[in-house]
Amino acid sequence: MDQEVISIDISKLVLWTENPRDPIDADAKDQDIVNRALEDNALKWTLPKLAKEMGDYFDFSELPTVVYHGDRPVVYDGNRRIILGKIKHGLVTIPKGTTLNIPDFPKDIPCNVCIEKIALNNVLRKHSDSGSWQPLERDVFLHKFMGREKTAFLILEEDTGIISANKHLNQRFVKEEIFKEDALKSMGFVISNGHLHSVHADNEGQSILSDISRKIKSDTISTRKNRGKVLEVLDLASQQLIEQNKSKKAHLSKFKFSLEPKMTGSRLTKRTDARPAELFGGKLYLKIGDVSNLYRDICDLYSFYISKKNELSQSFPSLIRMSLRLLCETASKDKRKKLEDYIKEYADNAKSKLDQDLKTTLANQNVRPESLLQLLQTGAHNYQSSASMDQTIAMSVLIGSILTVTHGKDE
Repeated sequence: MDQEVISIDISKLVLWTENPRDPIDADAKDQDIVNRALEDNALKWTLPKLAKEMGDYFDFSELPTVVYHGDRPVVYDGNRRIILGKIKHGLVTIPKGTTLNIPDFPKDIPCNVCIEKIALNNVLRKHSDSGSWQPLERDVFLHKFMGREKTAFLILEEDTGIISANKHLNQRFVKEEIFKEDALKSMGFVISNGHLHSVHADNEGQSILSDISRKIKSDTISTRKNRGKVLEVLDLASQQLIEQNKSKKAHLSKFKFSLEPKMTGSRLTKRTDARPAELFGGKLYLKIGDVSNLYRDICDLYSFYISKKNELSQSFPSLIRMSLRLLCETASKDKRKKLEDYIKEYADNAKSKLDQDLKTTLANQNVRPESLLQLLQTGAHNYQSSASMDQTIAMSVLIGSILTVTHGKDE
């Protein structure tokens, strides 16, 4: 028969490692999956909530869906309930202090035992549009198990890791309106032969995608705001890159966003994030004078912003951006040079003195020696395009290094 109800001892039931809710390494054991579900960093399992919702007893009307892989009965649907049962019967362990009010649970569980095709159809029908899966999980399931073509959303993730690295991007609005083929093409990205191609250099492409990610995270673009205006919300520097590269030939993209480590059998130590960039890249030691005084004033302004940013408008960072222009003009006059000549003479050498983390900060925000002057000029005249604090900090890092070269105490 293609499907029938059979009672199976809960100790023999095997949790599904490829559960679209939160897939894990294929060699993982039940205990590994339980550990992951209890840790629940992405809030996909919510076992305490399920235990409470189950009430005082196991509901036999909700049968787990099981497929035999040889002699192993694998649970395709109902993994959360089976985890609670395994905990209840002491078949897996949980950390001390963990409280789960699990109802009475039978040891023999009536299961819908069926062929894999039926099991997959059941899983898709019950979870695809219920809200328990996010768009990326749905796309993975449809491609891997149902034979559907990869979506642009899935290809973008596979080739760059951007969605795994930025959880706020894993939403239907982003998939259907921003990371769709025509919108990606307008930004200089082309889906071809199942891979992401780009007219931009890798660091430029990563910078543009980082920019759109920030705009989504900050709700600059959302279902209620700037809808359909993907290009318009990007920083001016990103728009300029898109315009200047639009006639170039697309090539295979080879950049990756930082990913969270996967669980592969036991709990892993949480990754230590790279150190965040500070304003000016850290404290500067400058010669006494107007440049040093203005530098300290800007640091005080930034400290005020940090302490009050929840009360300030989204345009406040533009004030810091404008002050960077004033700082550079003051420094250039001190050297009896035009601002353009000052930046041109010292910026390349200043960038070479930065460590790799800070150079990466510059690249991610599209801040380069040759773009710095334009960014400063734009910031002085257009507060909307200069309201990105991340890019402002990146600019300050390069400016800080320039000032150290031209006005450092050792100079």
